[in-house]
Amino acid sequence: MSNDTTRRRLLRRGLTLGAAAMGGPLVLSGAARADTWPSKPVRVVVSHPPGGLTDAFARAYAEYISQKLGQALVVENKTGASGIIAADFVAKSPPDGYTLLVTISTTLVMSQALFKSLPFDPNKDFVPISFMDAGHLPFIVHKSVPATNVKEFAAWAKNNKVSIGSYSPGSYSHIAAAELNKALGLQMEVVHYRGEGPMWQDMLAGTIQAANGSVAAATSVLQSGAGRAIAVPQVKRMKKLPDVPTFLEQGITAKAFQIRGWVGLFGPAGTPAPIVERLSALMVEAGHSPRLRQMLDTFGIDESATDNKTFQRIWREENPVWIDLVKQLGIDPQ
Repeated sequence: MSNDTTRRRLLRRGLTLGAAAMGGPLVLSGAARADTWPSKPVRVVVSHPPGGLTDAFARAYAEYISQKLGQALVVENKTGASGIIAADFVAKSPPDGYTLLVTISTTLVMSQALFKSLPFDPNKDFVPISFMDAGHLPFIVHKSVPATNVKEFAAWAKNNKVSIGSYSPGSYSHIAAAELNKALGLQMEVVHYRGEGPMWQDMLAGTIQAANGSVAAATSVLQSGAGRAIAVPQVKRMKKLPDVPTFLEQGITAKAFQIRGWVGLFGPAGTPAPIVERLSALMVEAGHSPRLRQMLDTFGIDESATDNKTFQRIWREENPVWIDLVKQLGIDPQ
């Protein structure tokens, strides 16, 4: 090989790496052809409707990444069947980096226990790109409940009829209710709702005595004094509720109160590793931007987006726990 040929190859390699580092187009070399990504708009399919955390995250992160790459990321809400319609669409899309999925743990993890069959394999048909923590879901009791911690609540609940809210069957709030009944020896009646809104409305009215849910959705309950948070899941306390101890601190060691719900960014299986790595790095970077920091604070979420390797580890370690917890609820798969 001549010196001129070697210099040209080194120069091309340097330009490619430089463009990727600066946020420009990423040059991918293949056996048959070379393609520049992204050379056209990227489609971001969201499994849930506008207005919630999933959609808000998708749009905010997509806007940041679009500015960095100089190419549009077009967000499209494709709702229905607990997010399965969107996930199936992306699973069957070409793995070229131009179709991505933003969905929640319920769609790709809990669904494995809630449905008899899925049109895709959650463990084989997707590549995890970035994990976005859905935040702590504090345990809140109505003001009529004379308890400021889990021990006091358990003592009171053993002698009183307690209705505990769940924002949908098979959801984290449903799991939390079942695990609390088991851990504390209680027989709380689980009341299922269609979303957090009506659940917290019933707590305002005193119809239910307890519930787990997001701080953002429970703002009216907490700020009005209609309810108080007495415990938070996960292993660290919540920044917005620094005086509220975790379940673990209060002696509740069940895994359900340590693992995390999430919003995730995925590509179809086979998406080129350089694209996955680039998107992963941009998600982490975006999470530290002023807009995302403000959004996280509004939703009461302490952690911003993580990289793909962290997500892959969480996927391996925590998914089996989630599936087992859902199975223990005894819900007949649809």
